[in-house]
Amino acid sequence: MALFLVQHGRTPESDDPERGLSDEGRADVTRIGTVAKGYGVAPARIFHGGKPRAKETAKLLAELLAPAGGVVARQGLAPGDDPGALRAYLDPAENLMLVGHVPFLEQLTGLLVTGTAERRVVRFQPGGIVCLDREPERRSWFVKWMLQPHID
Repeated sequence: MALFLVQHGRTPESDDPERGLSDEGRADVTRIGTVAKGYGVAPARIFHGGKPRAKETAKLLAELLAPAGGVVARQGLAPGDDPGALRAYLDPAENLMLVGHVPFLEQLTGLLVTGTAERRVVRFQPGGIVCLDREPERRSWFVKWMLQPHID
């Protein structure tokens, strides 16, 4: 199983929590999605947390990666949600892509890799993808690779 974690793309500067992506955000997501497609990234489904910026990011990636299970809004991917609740849902037989927000994605990664959500093991970038994989015999997760829009 591979778990692809994606922070939504960049948004315009605004206090509006329902804002969508900026032009730069759409360009970053499209560029990273194109690279991922070239590498053969193939999620079975793409879940997003429901906010417009996550939904738009998920749809842009789905247009490129064509997940058989489509794009689905899912509870539990909001910035303040408990990553432990999602861990129990992860199916080791299915490649999933989760499009969401920080700090949730960083907490989920810390929880899966180290056993504690408080330990940050990776810094997400808007529009970037972090791939986690699992060693079935040890039931532990590790960071396999990352695609980031910027080197900074």
